[in-house]
Amino acid sequence: MAVYTVLLLAAVAGMPQIDYPGWRALWQAPAMRYATALFLLCLFIHAWVGVRNIFMDYVKPVGLRLTLYAVVILALVWYAMWAVQILWGM
Repeated sequence: MAVYTVLLLAAVAGMPQIDYPGWRALWQAPAMRYATALFLLCLFIHAWVGVRNIFMDYVKPVGLRLTLYAVVILALVWYAMWAVQILWGM
């Protein structure tokens, strides 16, 4: 995730002018799309691990914990599908 951040900052810093056509061209590059998809996958996994640990520590009723797990998993899958649609729907 840190490597992606450096890559994104370098790409933006290397843009001659930050405008819509330049920004669109940056996101049209397959390498940037794949790097962003990998970054988002890592972000969603990181979010899942964090939320899961919070639920394991603070939510004691098993039924409620499993329900919360399912809600969070569905939300993260929804966000992942939405991100893919945004990245490749341009």
